[in-house]
Amino acid sequence: MAQADAPSAPDASSNTLGAETSPYLLQHRDNPVAWRPWGEAAFAEARATNRPVLLSVGYAACHWCHVMAHECFENPEIAGLMNRLYVNIKVDREERPDVDSIYQSALALLGEHGGWPLTMFLTPEGEPFWGGTYFPPEPRYGRPGFPQVLQAVAEIYATDKPRVEKNTTALKDALGKLSSNQRGGEIPLGALDQVAQRLLDEIDPANGGIGSAPKFPQPGVLKLLWRAWKRNGDTAARDAVELTLTRMSQGGIYDHLGGGYARYAVDAYWLVPHFEKMLYDNAQLIELLTWLWQDTRQPLYEQRLRETVAWVLREMIAEEDPGGRPSGAFAATLDADSEGEEGRFYVWSAEEIDRLLGPDATLFMQHYDVRPNGNWEGKTILNRSALPQLADAATEATLAACREKLLAARDERVRPGWDDKVLADWNGLMIAALAEAAPVFGEPAWLAAAESAFAFVVDRMTRDGRLFHAWRHGQLKHPATLDDYANMSAAALALYQATGRQDLLAQAESWLDILDRHYWDAENGGYFLTADDTPGLIVRTKSAADNATPSGNGTILAALAQLFYLTGKDAYRERAGALAAAFSGELLRNFFPLTSLLNGAELLQSAVQVVIVGNREAPETQRLMKSVTDLCLPNRVLQVIAPDHTLPPDHPAAGKGQVEGPDGTPRATAYVCHGPNCSLPLTEPAALAAALSAGPAAPPA
Repeated sequence: MAQADAPSAPDASSNTLGAETSPYLLQHRDNPVAWRPWGEAAFAEARATNRPVLLSVGYAACHWCHVMAHECFENPEIAGLMNRLYVNIKVDREERPDVDSIYQSALALLGEHGGWPLTMFLTPEGEPFWGGTYFPPEPRYGRPGFPQVLQAVAEIYATDKPRVEKNTTALKDALGKLSSNQRGGEIPLGALDQVAQRLLDEIDPANGGIGSAPKFPQPGVLKLLWRAWKRNGDTAARDAVELTLTRMSQGGIYDHLGGGYARYAVDAYWLVPHFEKMLYDNAQLIELLTWLWQDTRQPLYEQRLRETVAWVLREMIAEEDPGGRPSGAFAATLDADSEGEEGRFYVWSAEEIDRLLGPDATLFMQHYDVRPNGNWEGKTILNRSALPQLADAATEATLAACREKLLAARDERVRPGWDDKVLADWNGLMIAALAEAAPVFGEPAWLAAAESAFAFVVDRMTRDGRLFHAWRHGQLKHPATLDDYANMSAAALALYQATGRQDLLAQAESWLDILDRHYWDAENGGYFLTADDTPGLIVRTKSAADNATPSGNGTILAALAQLFYLTGKDAYRERAGALAAAFSGELLRNFFPLTSLLNGAELLQSAVQVVIVGNREAPETQRLMKSVTDLCLPNRVLQVIAPDHTLPPDHPAAGKGQVEGPDGTPRATAYVCHGPNCSLPLTEPAALAAALSAGPAAPPA
């Protein structure tokens, strides 16, 4: 072989993943592959031994990652080939989204579809020159076998250096260009209407969701469409979101026993989920369900929201230590697999249902699509797609009792793997969602859970004043990304509006200062994903495109807008305007992934400022607050201030205070401000609700 003269390769005993904390990396600590974690030591070894790097990226809940691990990485012969020809690096993409984003982009530039497991071949300098995703142990599915790939790539690396250098140079240049943003001007609100209309063309009119199979929840798209309905009364946009959320909430993508939504459906009908559950999907869907319930009062949306929050608080609180002490922060994912099978934990047979439910089994089977031969691979995925409307109260009570029995039985099964690492960005999403939902549904326990998770990230995931990205069992890992700061800033502002705690506002401002110092692109505008002092990366990526999570640039645009309205500091408005302009030119290239940026731009231009002056705990103040949280107001910025508090001088409600009641006693008083214009003082909840529902008044002549 071409690498015969290289120094002797390590054997399986030199697999060093056992010292890691990531559950995904620990899944591979007993592989016969001599895995290394990402870091300078691994690349130094590649340089010293003149071997290329095989980079494998995945995550703990990934089904096909498990398949490739079982077929290839646990195979001694294939592992031996990997050890002889490569320095092998294993990365948890949830722990290192910065690394994953670089090499996913490189794979796309090679003309391949991305995904996980990601398999990339790098020079000892970390430069990519070829790659793919899943490879089988022998040729099948139209893909070459992994051993053949390993040998062919190693041969090319050893004997055709010009070809390798041509690829690395081209890819590195292209990666640099991908990180350059297309600048433009202010994003007009009319552009949002045009985007919404174009997105409506992509909605499946029968089943909701974007396109056909596979189907992802796409919360950012649905939020943009709901905002269009709120902004211009487009009932088609409203109907598309309701259809999608109803079909998802009654489909198999929803866990009808334990609560929570799976990551996506493999079909067009939301029946067959890819069974993994992710914290980030459920956080975004909690927020969306809150909006829909505020506008429609549909019981289904409240039920699904409450069940999903219950699942999060029951099953997704990370442990402080292996002894089981809860940390208060939220864990990352639940696996798709258990006992080596995808979905085994979640599916049922008709015989099981009949035995467990007895006389109620027939009713349950009718409503949950339970068939003798199953609806998926001989088993049944519970769903209510055929009968999506809720039944009468008595029937629903019986079905709820049936679900309790089945959940108790399911709890006896071998559970899917739990990735209990704490990620700052995903925690920020869930904290913000709970902070928004708690006042709407009168659930102080949800708000307390959000505050607890926030305190954990601030206290335990910060070092020398800087956030870190990941934590598990007492160990901090990896510098924070833009998304960590953006989502935690959004969480701070959501909690501030829900609680009035001034320290939360100060914390958001502090994080924005760090972003400006270490992440802002002074030349072209926009924030890089990584800080200027993050080591070991061949390029700093920068994008406003959403993935399964909102883009950091889109999220921080909304945070900057809120900070401007809350503090009156014009620097935040200027930075928000510069950020929107830095990416607005991208709308001409591909608007589809820019929904978070567009939603943030609307907030910047169309905020509804609600100021309530009064003692926050007083019943009359609480009633005014409830009249605000009862309404779906995506552009709302709420401040509840004490009577002796002074608003910033540039605030449109500056100098406005309480008005006196008939008895001369000061009353809790609200003001609704659009731009520089504020309403008359409002002391009755109904009058406040009417002012909010009416929208902005015409400015005085």
